[in-house]
Amino acid sequence: MPHCVHLASDLHLGAPNREASHERERRFVTWLREAAEGTGFAEGAAATEIHVVGDVFDFWFEYRHSVPKGGVRVLGALAELADGGLPVHFHVGNHDLWTFGYLENEVGVIVHRAPVRATWDGLTCLVGHGDGLGPGDHGYKRLKRLFTSRICQAAFRRVHPDLGIALANRWSAASRRKGELPVTSVEQEHLYQHALHLLQTEEGKDVDAFVFGHRHAPLDVALPGGHSRYLNLGDWISHFTSAVVKNGQISLVHHG
Repeated sequence: MPHCVHLASDLHLGAPNREASHERERRFVTWLREAAEGTGFAEGAAATEIHVVGDVFDFWFEYRHSVPKGGVRVLGALAELADGGLPVHFHVGNHDLWTFGYLENEVGVIVHRAPVRATWDGLTCLVGHGDGLGPGDHGYKRLKRLFTSRICQAAFRRVHPDLGIALANRWSAASRRKGELPVTSVEQEHLYQHALHLLQTEEGKDVDAFVFGHRHAPLDVALPGGHSRYLNLGDWISHFTSAVVKNGQISLVHHG
């Protein structure tokens, strides 16, 4: 059976306010359903799987008995698709990496914490959010080690959610602004450099498309040698873009 894979990233639900977030969320739910059904923008291209590639939420942390408010439309739509048998892949981003089983057990998505390789009709892709990859950004890499520490996660869980979420939202806003910095030179981008590095390794030498999010900049760039490409999925804040793999080809889709 031919594959048809739809991918999108960086919704940052909850930001900058409830009204704007709800508008984007409804729009993204429409995208999910059209992708799954092969209608609307996906006419004739019904998904065989869907990948949401990180930062669906501007902040997400699963407490023992609660999760943050918001995002119920997207969570419900993802659960509906998963319940219907469509494989839905959730790649954690730097804003929503604190998931500890709720999304898998309650929503039914397949959670990935590192980039994954997949070959669809002869096209080999490496897909991941992209935070902390590539050269530089040492401050964030140290911070990510802190964020993924079980001791630090347990300590944060002891903070009352009203306080913990308020503190996290301040950090999220600052981090999001950094992620939205304009791309002035693709060749200097960390993820572009990361893709170049992987092409020289066993892990990445046969990858046709390196597909990341995180940078909020829709890009489709040929890598030196003409064999591979670097794609950035953009975002659902300013660009409203996604990607589709169909007939062994991948392309960006702009949703206006």
